[in-house]
Amino acid sequence: MSFEPIGSEVRFQGAMVKAGVERYRYDDGAEVSRDKVWHPGAAGVVAVDAQTVWLTRQPRETVGAQASLEIPAGKLDVEGESPLQTAKRELSEEIGQRAERWEEITAFYTSPGFSDERIWLYHATDLSDDPDSEPDDSERIEIVRWPLERLDDAIAQCEDSKTLIGLLWLRLRTSRHA
Repeated sequence: MSFEPIGSEVRFQGAMVKAGVERYRYDDGAEVSRDKVWHPGAAGVVAVDAQTVWLTRQPRETVGAQASLEIPAGKLDVEGESPLQTAKRELSEEIGQRAERWEEITAFYTSPGFSDERIWLYHATDLSDDPDSEPDDSERIEIVRWPLERLDDAIAQCEDSKTLIGLLWLRLRTSRHA
């Protein structure tokens, strides 16, 4: 069974998202309406050196988290910037690092029942300090160099979906190479 969009109505426009209703028609003629949140998408980075995975702690006010443990990440909010370029920019802005090697891990929808937000995850290695790093002064980010030997502890503390997916991927990858 296939469908096509036949119209939408934006009822809220914010700085990052817009929300409203989108209507669809199935090939049998049935029409449905769905609440929808439009989001520009994001990119996240599983940045790893020989002994650590680089994480951040930052407040996430919308869920009441004083210090959410997360991978470096950010919105696709620069016109014409690819997800990989966003990942590179965020790695520099959030933790002051750059990477020589990049591998796309996966891309996924965070909540396809109501949002089109898609996140691209990358594995970054061969890290070094980025002398051109320009941190965003409006963000409250603590850089966390988490020991790989305690990766399971990071997974247990994490409640952020992109980070859980990235860290579980890393756990699987490191267990295969052990």
